[in-house]
Amino acid sequence: VQLQASGGGLVQAGGSLRFSCAASRRAFSSGTIGWFRQAPGKEREFVAAISWSGSSTYYGDSAKGRSLISRNNSESPVFLQMNNLKPEDTAVYYCAAGGSLRRPYDYRAYNYWGQGTQVTVSS
Repeated sequence: VQLQASGGGLVQAGGSLRFSCAASRRAFSSGTIGWFRQAPGKEREFVAAISWSGSSTYYGDSAKGRSLISRNNSESPVFLQMNNLKPEDTAVYYCAAGGSLRRPYDYRAYNYWGQGTQVTVSS
């Protein structure tokens, strides 16, 4: 199973980015699909997740109020829209699949990982 993450880049503070995570149907057919990020010297941090059905969404503290995770249907990629980006959002962003519906924020529960996409927010 391969996950394809895209959407990172260089953006000014206050700007927005839209991430996309695509994978085989098998990877998105159970559990949760999530986004995590990791900045140099820091632990991996939960950003957001969505249940495989799309019916439930979950957000980390850093993403609440300025992010939206979504998918159109069971065949579609998962999208993460992040607005009002800040320099502290600078990190490598990873999508992951096969996570736990009980612990969508726990990166250790995810079975599949994408390659990561770099986000740099300039002040």
